[in-house]
Amino acid sequence: MSKHTAVHATFALERTFPSAPERVFQAFADPKAKARWFAAPADWEQSRGKMEFKVGGKEHMSGSPPGHQAHVFDATYLDIVPNQRIVYVYEMHIGEAKISVSLATIEFKPAGKGTKLVLTEQGVFLDGYDDAGSRERGTKGLLDQLEAALKAPA
Repeated sequence: MSKHTAVHATFALERTFPSAPERVFQAFADPKAKARWFAAPADWEQSRGKMEFKVGGKEHMSGSPPGHQAHVFDATYLDIVPNQRIVYVYEMHIGEAKISVSLATIEFKPAGKGTKLVLTEQGVFLDGYDDAGSRERGTKGLLDQLEAALKAPA
């Protein structure tokens, strides 16, 4: 009999970008803009499904490290307030195994001529995959990629 576990963790990240809230929000809302930064490492095989940026809309992405099973991200958008807030729930799988379910909230707040982004994630890590620390580090890496994308010409 397998052991089923559920480990809960919450983290919050804050980042200030020199771009206006509208531009930072668009980096999440526009599928082409999001593909520039919300991506697997360069050496991974990656595929994207549709991205329906609307309340009730779905987003799908998967990536495979060389020689390993695919890591799959499946999200549903629950709340969108343009240029202010995005709330979504997502599942992560490695191969057939569901490893986590998370609720993520992203807030976009004016900060001078820029934007203070606050990302809060509440997750449950399942059946032995209880490494919330790696999820937080991975999310920090994605925000680094977002920062680089925002510095590039629009």
